[in-house]
Amino acid sequence: MGNRFQVKDRFADGAQYIDGRLRSGTSGRSHTVVDPATGDEVLTYELASAADVDEAVAAAKRAFPAWSGATPGERSDALHRLAAVLAEQAEDFAYAESLQCGKPIKLSTEFDVPGTIDNTAFFAGAARHLQGQAAAEYSGDHTSYVRREAIGVVGSIAPWNYPLQMAAWKILPAIAAGNTIVLKPAELTPLTSLMFAQAAKDAGLPDGVINIVTGAGREAGEHLVGHPDVVMTSFTGSTAVGKRVAEIATATVKRLHLELGGKAPFLVFDDADLEAAAHGAVAASLINTGQDCTAATRAYVQRPLHDAFVARVAELMETVRLGDPFAATTDLGPLVSHAQRDRVAGFVERARAYATVVTGGEIPQGELAEGAYYRPTLITGAAQDSEVVQSEIFGPVLVVLPFDTDDEGIALANDTPYGLAASAWSRDVYRANRATREIKAGCVWVNDHIPIISEMPHGGYKASGFGKDMSAYSFEEYTQVKHVMYDNTAVAAKDWHCTIFGDR
Repeated sequence: MGNRFQVKDRFADGAQYIDGRLRSGTSGRSHTVVDPATGDEVLTYELASAADVDEAVAAAKRAFPAWSGATPGERSDALHRLAAVLAEQAEDFAYAESLQCGKPIKLSTEFDVPGTIDNTAFFAGAARHLQGQAAAEYSGDHTSYVRREAIGVVGSIAPWNYPLQMAAWKILPAIAAGNTIVLKPAELTPLTSLMFAQAAKDAGLPDGVINIVTGAGREAGEHLVGHPDVVMTSFTGSTAVGKRVAEIATATVKRLHLELGGKAPFLVFDDADLEAAAHGAVAASLINTGQDCTAATRAYVQRPLHDAFVARVAELMETVRLGDPFAATTDLGPLVSHAQRDRVAGFVERARAYATVVTGGEIPQGELAEGAYYRPTLITGAAQDSEVVQSEIFGPVLVVLPFDTDDEGIALANDTPYGLAASAWSRDVYRANRATREIKAGCVWVNDHIPIISEMPHGGYKASGFGKDMSAYSFEEYTQVKHVMYDNTAVAAKDWHCTIFGDR
């Protein structure tokens, strides 16, 4: 890395971004961002209060008329400028993301930051395509057309696993459609969300269009979701918290978008390329130290390939290099916090009573002992109804189970409450196509697992939530559809009036 900015200096004015400037929270309580690789303090800041949320919402409300009234081309130009600013500041964003999350710098520089820049460029183009149904005379006597209009102030909550990308996924479609937004990032990882808002100001976006409040979920988050001037809530996080968000949002009849937990199946048929499947499973289960709601967590392998798959995955996992997130050779960084590491370790320790830990399953010692590290872990022999198969672990843990028939494999893949993502591995196009049809998930990859692109939607089935991030489909979340109907007859007494008074 080049010149790393000093975080404490960068955020000396506070970790709230309201109406175009950084300021301190007023809750009277502070929070410390910790480098999970070392346990060292990165930044201590004052948390937002309900009053701070009120000010942020008021700023967004003031900015809404002018921003929603801008032409699509004007909003597009602003987002193109934002993409350019993000590209100029890419190194700083990558550094801050790895510092607060512990993710390897190669992941931040090759995935998180370029993905966010691409997403910004995509929505810069998409801002010009807020299209409705073409005008036509559907009744014969009237011309109808559909408008897509901005809905108002959006109040969104983003998680800690991909702070920059999730902030972008919330902010970009909302503002491209003409809305303004108040975003609450996770208290653990606010740095890049704040930097994104500052970059937007550098790009010339008006003050108040993007606001960031960094506070506790119980105080700032719930107040934001329930705020009477917030017309929509988009939340990414656990299913349990998503249920609480839904309770608050529906009490005030808000539009609601939820992207919740996942427990992605990785379905390997007996004609699959074993080497490709094994490499794919290791990469897809360990990305972001397994802290990814689409990560491969349950590998179902048809019995003829099962033992060879387990052996190869174990072999590959043992080559994964843990270490300093800023070292170019590091493959796996720490989990986001020591508490999260201990949670993951708890799942594995409980699993020893009913399953086999083939490799991993331990906290490394030596020079990594101070960080929130956990070794890549492979488990076999667990029952389908066991905790490690059914619950979201959110760590570098892959469970492998065998299956016999295709029917059984697909049934097992569907046998959790979740439905966010899945993959099917086969050389047979008919077999793979059947899996894509019958697996109940918002994304099904074939012979790969994890890649996402800005042009395609991301969102789940079942307990994984509803609604879409990214793609033009996201405008369905962030726009109001209005039917406009013009009379073409210029007749005062119309035929249908006789159903109310008089005769035909």
